[in-house]
Amino acid sequence: MHDFPVFPRAARVVALSALLGLPLTGGAAGAGELTVFAAASMKTAMDEVEAGWEAATGHELTVSYAGSSALARQIERGAPADVFISANPGWMDHLEAAGRIDPGTRFDLLGNRIVLIAHGQDAGGVSLSAEFDLAARLGENRLAMALVEAVPAGIYGKAALESLGLWDAVAPKVAQADNVRAALALVATGEAPLGIVYATDARAEDDVTVIGTFPADSHPPIVYPAAAVTGADPARAAAFLRHLRGDLARAAFERQGFALATD
Repeated sequence: MHDFPVFPRAARVVALSALLGLPLTGGAAGAGELTVFAAASMKTAMDEVEAGWEAATGHELTVSYAGSSALARQIERGAPADVFISANPGWMDHLEAAGRIDPGTRFDLLGNRIVLIAHGQDAGGVSLSAEFDLAARLGENRLAMALVEAVPAGIYGKAALESLGLWDAVAPKVAQADNVRAALALVATGEAPLGIVYATDARAEDDVTVIGTFPADSHPPIVYPAAAVTGADPARAAAFLRHLRGDLARAAFERQGFALATD
């Protein structure tokens, strides 16, 4: 087992991580209101989706963002969510097995890619293969990743590094963050020179550069399933799930670089 180091400073990063990871508290939504738990990597696109939904329906939408693992555990404990969108099938499977989602409403919404990013806007590109010495590139510095055993971006990233034979050398240099947006912030602020995030996350931050894209066959397919949570108002949840597959939402996801899942 590796001892993964953490950073003792970077108040902005800590604040962002705390913000994205806050459990949603409070009572159930009122009439016409909707609560969605969505993977942190979706935030930029979901901000657009939220605005489009409220403009089209006149109903309030509350979106809580965190790592999919944290959100799934909150739902399992009874958090008042109507819809869950996970960044991998595993956490949706977990909730389905626990009886916490309605399997008849579940569908695959989006796809994504994972990339290696560097701090700044002028970093040169690399070829991500077994020949790339990532550990040497890091030197004494750290590689920012989401939690590698729990958060989908971290799980995918670790799988890709293992597939390329790079994980064992890099593992002691990994700085784990609660979610992928917090890992992105570590690189954007210069706390870590390199990080592994989704391609869509990299587009949301001006202070990072994508220097390589991991081969698609180096990790499991990146799939974002969506479903209604058990106990949610069925009509309200169904309407929002339809909205996610509609033209307005699909355009918002495409603008942020997501792939649209095919039916």
